[in-house]
Amino acid sequence: MLQKVKKIIQFIKDVSQDERIPERDKTVILVMVALVVSPIDFIPDWIPILGILDDLFIMALILDYLFTVLDAQLLLSHYPFGMKSFIALRKTARMVSWVTPSFLRDKIWKYKPPIY
Repeated sequence: MLQKVKKIIQFIKDVSQDERIPERDKTVILVMVALVVSPIDFIPDWIPILGILDDLFIMALILDYLFTVLDAQLLLSHYPFGMKSFIALRKTARMVSWVTPSFLRDKIWKYKPPIY
């Protein structure tokens, strides 16, 4: 288990240091992760069901960026686990990312995948 955690941490470091990803996108992701782990929420957590919606929406935005906006080859160049787990994770992320409106995706992210 500890080995997997180390690989995940290394994966996050490698992706965050990739020069192909715009600095603005890295900053937005960092702020979103801080919002998820922070006790400060847009909707207070003590409100049943609605309290976790803001965190879930932010996590959906992050997953959408990683597995829909970013080029799969870019992410795979850092992914420490096998292709089978990558495909399963990508499939799950795409199911969750349906809550991300395309106009919001276009407004937030600056990364444009290569044409070829």
